[in-house]
Amino acid sequence: MNLLEIKDPSFIKSLSIKELEDLAFDIRKFLYENIAKTGGHLSSNLGIVELTIALHYVFDSPQDKFIFDVGHQSYVHKILTGRAKDFNTLRQFQGLSGFQKRSESIHDVWEAGHSSTSISAALGMAVSRDLNSETYDVIPIIGDGSITNGMSFEALNHLGAEKKKVIVVFNDNNMSISKNVGGINKNFNKLRASKPYNVVKRDLSSSLSRNKVGGVVLSSLKTVKDAVKKNIIDNTVFADFGLEYFGPINGHNIKDLISMFEFAKKHDSPIIVHVLTKKGKGNKFCENDTLGSWHGVGQFDPQTGEMLSKLENDHYTWSEIISRTLVRLAKDDKDIVAITPAMLTGSKLEIFEKHFPNRLFDTGIAEEHATTFAAGLAAANKKPFLSLYSTFLQRSYDQINHDIARMNLPVVIGVDRAGIVGEDGSTHQGVFDISLLTNIPNMIIVQPKDMIEAQNMLYSSFQYQLPVAIRYPRGSALFSPVNDFELIKIATWTKVYWPETIDGVLIAYGPDVDKFVARITANKLNYAVINARFIKPIDKSLLKEIAALNVPLYTYENEMLNGGLSSLIINFYSDEDINVKLKRFGINDEFIQHGSIQSLRKHYDLDLNYVLNMMKDKSQKE
Repeated sequence: MNLLEIKDPSFIKSLSIKELEDLAFDIRKFLYENIAKTGGHLSSNLGIVELTIALHYVFDSPQDKFIFDVGHQSYVHKILTGRAKDFNTLRQFQGLSGFQKRSESIHDVWEAGHSSTSISAALGMAVSRDLNSETYDVIPIIGDGSITNGMSFEALNHLGAEKKKVIVVFNDNNMSISKNVGGINKNFNKLRASKPYNVVKRDLSSSLSRNKVGGVVLSSLKTVKDAVKKNIIDNTVFADFGLEYFGPINGHNIKDLISMFEFAKKHDSPIIVHVLTKKGKGNKFCENDTLGSWHGVGQFDPQTGEMLSKLENDHYTWSEIISRTLVRLAKDDKDIVAITPAMLTGSKLEIFEKHFPNRLFDTGIAEEHATTFAAGLAAANKKPFLSLYSTFLQRSYDQINHDIARMNLPVVIGVDRAGIVGEDGSTHQGVFDISLLTNIPNMIIVQPKDMIEAQNMLYSSFQYQLPVAIRYPRGSALFSPVNDFELIKIATWTKVYWPETIDGVLIAYGPDVDKFVARITANKLNYAVINARFIKPIDKSLLKEIAALNVPLYTYENEMLNGGLSSLIINFYSDEDINVKLKRFGINDEFIQHGSIQSLRKHYDLDLNYVLNMMKDKSQKE
């Protein structure tokens, strides 16, 4: 089938099972070939092909509402709703989003990027439906990683109380990004090993009706369904929420899926449909991946599976630099422990786990718990390093405020993927953490400019015995271990470039500092460059010194301006009654869309060359 010609999912209902299976084959081939060119979420989408086809076969989108939890596994849904022709723009600037996007299609009724929102949203829609006397179905599709999050359980608890008709499709591939962890997952293992509900029902009915005794037993139980429910379904975790459970169903058998969803459609109360799928189905590279390497990928060679983007010699990702340094520190300090909420591979903490398996704790998708867990470790005299992607730190705000900073507990928070991260779009840009954290008392916020400063800053963060957030971006840097660690004094900035004649002073932090210096020196410009490695607290002494120069000041932030470094600087000068000419470069009050980091910086006037040109123009006007 030519997938590019699909306009809407209505054509599916006229296809035979064989034709639906052929469609699934064509979609998998299309996904693999296209994602190889653009990058994107591969394994999760390969695993949900038959499931998505069956949903569109039984239900009627957009009248019926499909809510894909997180949304990264909605590629098949996009294809079936007429967007295959746009897949060459997937995750590119102003192209097709890698997640559900309400502005992109009437078939996308919800947006997400963080996990575990689907059931809450579905219940909200179902309540609205019933209040309006409408009749559509609401179907959240949620994975076994996302469903273990606390928000999902809160929603299940509420759903069981409201008894609204919501069909929760539990897409179980026994994986989150990598292998799942936790006690709930062990409960799910029992369900995975059990016979499918319809098979048990059929077997029980057949065996009991063969003799008189069995017939009496069968009739006394009222229905076969009651017999099965008493022995199997009541023992599931979902029964505790008052929800009916059906499954597990083979998630790659279209015929069985259609039968199950047709039954669910006629059901008048909330139910869980447990579907077993294989993450990466149909592709040898993805099916054999247990680390999550094929979960989200860049461009790759479809023949060999080799990634096209490679690190330069002696370059490591910032995550790996931090993790390697953490290992080195932990070898000399047995109290250092590490925590990750289901981002072991992405944060490169598998390096730490290899050396200290008993000192690495993966909490699963549970940022709030992970943060207070770290606080508890600190309160009991351990030295926790809590790794959080900047975008997911948003979920931990209350715990950082209430459980760490308020008690002034020495937790080092590694804020990974800080700044604009690119193709994953508005839900994943790491541009809010500074604004969130600067208003919390006791918090120290730092960002090193290079690998040497990163090592010394991580070492120093443990020495401070205070709450510290150390930020580092997506990307890589040249790395070699320092011989000896250097203690960096709190609230100290450095003069990275200080020409004899100064036409202006640029204040920045992170890897952009050295990039600015390289451009300024190459163009023989007379701008001093300050490395504001401490975002909070600021270097008040140096701020007074540069104010006395009576030249224009510039701040550059790859983050939100409101509540950022420049806001702290403005507040300081205002409080001290110091008049300065200050121009800020950063992100205004808006969400950042998807696209490459370079394209986004240009679009939001954060390209370094643009900034320098603006500085020159201002200097010429002075």
